[in-house]
Amino acid sequence: MQSGRGGITSADQPADRSPSTTTGDRSDLARDPWLDNAKMALVTLVVVGHAVELIQDTYLGQWFYNFLYFWHLPAFVLVSGYLSAGFGWDRRHLMGVGTRLVVPYLLFEPALYWYRRMLGLEPQGPVWLVPHWAMWFLPALAMWRLLAPLLRRSWVLLPLAVLASLVAGLWPWDVLALSRVVGLLPFFAVGLLLARPGLGIAWLRTWWVRITAIGVLLGICWLARSTDDWARTAFFYYDVSYQDLGWAPLPAMWIRLVVMTVGLVGALAVLALMPTRRSWFSAMGAATMVVYLWHGFVVQPLGVTSWPSWAMAHPAIGLVLTILGAVGLALTLACPPVRHRLTWTVDPITNWKRAWSIRRTAPARPAPESAGRPSATLVLPGRGQRR
Repeated sequence: MQSGRGGITSADQPADRSPSTTTGDRSDLARDPWLDNAKMALVTLVVVGHAVELIQDTYLGQWFYNFLYFWHLPAFVLVSGYLSAGFGWDRRHLMGVGTRLVVPYLLFEPALYWYRRMLGLEPQGPVWLVPHWAMWFLPALAMWRLLAPLLRRSWVLLPLAVLASLVAGLWPWDVLALSRVVGLLPFFAVGLLLARPGLGIAWLRTWWVRITAIGVLLGICWLARSTDDWARTAFFYYDVSYQDLGWAPLPAMWIRLVVMTVGLVGALAVLALMPTRRSWFSAMGAATMVVYLWHGFVVQPLGVTSWPSWAMAHPAIGLVLTILGAVGLALTLACPPVRHRLTWTVDPITNWKRAWSIRRTAPARPAPESAGRPSATLVLPGRGQRR
């Protein structure tokens, strides 16, 4: 999701960025507020989803959780694909994958793993080889980006990506989140193809699409109410094998195809409803990597407190307060005072190089005007300096 800082110059001219790995700032004139709004909204919903997961055993919590995960993960991956359309197999882009995806993964994966172990939430297991909790997205995005130059060549590859996703459910591939890499690949491919010249995403901003989008989301909300009648919530994760879900391969493939289709339509509907004006919220679109990597250190401890029990005992108010708290956490992490301090941790190499470059190119501090001149302070014999 990024080339390091900022957004793109036009909504139909994607740069090499994605919604959860943008770490810096740039002039507002160089950004697309619609995409910044989308990036910040989607990463905020990541925090909301992980917070609501703590109380999803209630009817309202499960309903909201299913509604959110129907389209949220597809939208997140689709925007990542759209913003990765400029990626190429050259030294600059490959270095970007290493510094902005691989290095943060190497740092935050063990940090979050041992933090969860300390809280008693994580069983012992291999670090780095099998991503823990939300860390799966970094290796997944790295692999998707490496595939981007191939996937964006033709629409013909989209049906092949869908077929690969359906087949991927036959086996559990936990290593480097390969199940999700292949399972969610169609959404990334759609994002890449929407960025091709002659198509773009301007049509999402038309009035009739926005009106239709409201009806689509209401339909998905109704469908999410009965998810357990025809599927299971785990189908939304794209990382559980059909056998582990308790389904035969062919029926499970059909369900995944339905979930995939609803997810794509829902993702486009949500993106169509994103605000297009610049605001304080869109200014936070440069902090999505900070929000993504740091929110777990706040959300995870809530799982071992009395909050989940209290919230589930008061379903309605508990759900509302959980959502509001998650939104507040995301906004706090993305606000400039916090973001500017944590950016160094999520992209240390790029920020160190930038700081070193600024230090080397900064002009020398001018000497004081009085340097080399007689002192202008009047000294009288026997009386010291005049005050």
